[in-house]
Amino acid sequence: MKRIFILAIAALSFAACRNANNQTSETATTVSVGNDTSKTAKVAPADAPVIVFERDIFDFGKITQGEKVKHDFKLKNTGKSPLIVSNATATCGCTVPQVPGEPILPGKEGVISVVFNSEGKMGMQDKVVTVTSNANPTVTTVHLVGEVLAKK
Repeated sequence: MKRIFILAIAALSFAACRNANNQTSETATTVSVGNDTSKTAKVAPADAPVIVFERDIFDFGKITQGEKVKHDFKLKNTGKSPLIVSNATATCGCTVPQVPGEPILPGKEGVISVVFNSEGKMGMQDKVVTVTSNANPTVTTVHLVGEVLAKK
């Protein structure tokens, strides 16, 4: 009897997760133009912006401790409505991303600039930048990877 009860609970949990996932994929995306919140509109998932990075991993190779690496992650909006990159955060304070200030129109390109300061770092590095936008999906990541060598 206990076994049937446990299986029933597991089946209900699985069904609830599937339903929650299905509901999430049908949720509209909010798009605002500039700072004017009165022009906010709901966008159906099929019409949502889509963020596509030219490269989502940049290997800076080997650098000496204390050097700074700057890289521009090029992106394109392949969706059907304006792409708004609202935030970009890094795994630590040594990596500073800068997001585009304006919406990226469908078919147009933009850049997320990232600077990694290797001061105090040593060895292999994988700095993850989490990008939040109104795209579908809303969160994507890019990586700066490489090796920091000791100062001579």
